Amino acid sequence: MTEIEIVQPEVKLRRFMAGDNDVIEAMLVSTMGEEVQELWAKEGLTGIDGRIRFLMKNRHGTPFEQNYFQFFVSAPIAVFREHHRHRIGWSYNEESGRYRVMRPRFYIPPRERPLVQTGKPGAYVMEVGSDFLYDSMEHNMYMNFAESFDTYEELLRLGVAKEVARGVLPVYLMSSMYASCNARSMMSFLSLRTDEPEAAYPSKPMWEIDQLVAREYEKALAEAMPITYKAFCDFGRVAP
Repeated sequence: MTEIEIVQPEVKLRRFMAGDNDVIEAMLVSTMGEEVQELWAKEGLTGIDGRIRFLMKNRHGTPFEQNYFQFFVSAPIAVFREHHRHRIGWSYNEESGRYRVMRPRFYIPPRERPLVQTGKPGAYVMEVGSDFLYDSMEHNMYMNFAESFDTYEELLRLGVAKEVARGVLPVYLMSSMYASCNARSMMSFLSLRTDEPEAAYPSKPMWEIDQLVAREYEKALAEAMPITYKAFCDFGRVAP
């Protein structure tokens, strides 16, 4: 049986060009035109906080697009299927199971991850399971992952194309991607992929995409654009 590796998702901010000043310059070009270029030579802008709050409150969104964040993300395929639903303002390049032999790296939820769904779809809560339930899940997942990867390797050995053989692999197989976005598209992502009771429109995302991916994006936004991030939170975590 193949020896498999159990790993946790990881998010790394690779590069960014983003700041609260960028929002204001993008805003002012609508009234100043080419004169806005003179702002580049100044040490700073005035009224940033109030202007950003005005834009956020009234949902004037395009000034929040003039910036850039790029992340390297390692996560199970199940997370990427959720992530890739966000298309506007996002760009992706993911590891391809058609062009490379996948590695035996899988994700098993940590013990603190809620396992029990109580209630109907759209109106349910997730609760932490018993130790017995977690241990049973962990054992069965591990055995299934090892067996499925054995089958995958056997199909490859027989000459089956990689893009076909990968069909036996489960959605907790780890994959990797570069994901890039602007602050507006990131705020849209955060509004839907984080569980925040104080949000104007609370969302109940999958635990992994909330706790292991979105929270890392949120840290990057808060550090690079603190005024924008505070306004986002103050106005109900609604993307402008």
